[in-house]
Amino acid sequence: MRHHKVGRKFGRKRGDRIAFVKGLAHNLIMKEKITTTVARGKEVVRVFGPLMTVAKKQNLAAYRILLARLPKKSAEKLYKTLAPRFAGRPSGFVRLTRTATRTRDASPRCIVSLIEG
Repeated sequence: MRHHKVGRKFGRKRGDRIAFVKGLAHNLIMKEKITTTVARGKEVVRVFGPLMTVAKKQNLAAYRILLARLPKKSAEKLYKTLAPRFAGRPSGFVRLTRTATRTRDASPRCIVSLIEG
């Protein structure tokens, strides 16, 4: 049974899945807006919220946690530019907007974007 099991598998093994979601989070931070499938978008929103909450603390421990969980460029951008922008916002940093389905396989698509803080 799947009671209390959180997250999606995406047909990947554990290490591949962690790297995949880390890459999605990296792209969202660097571009501030990405187009992806709804399942992937929901997963990146789930991962991004706690990262932003850690970044908003603005101390050395928070910065080191971000470096451990993200690539260096995205950790720096999240800590130095995005976190101060969202300082007054308690939660809800990302918007998920559904768009048209993908042509070849009809998978539901969405735009994941950061809300202007």
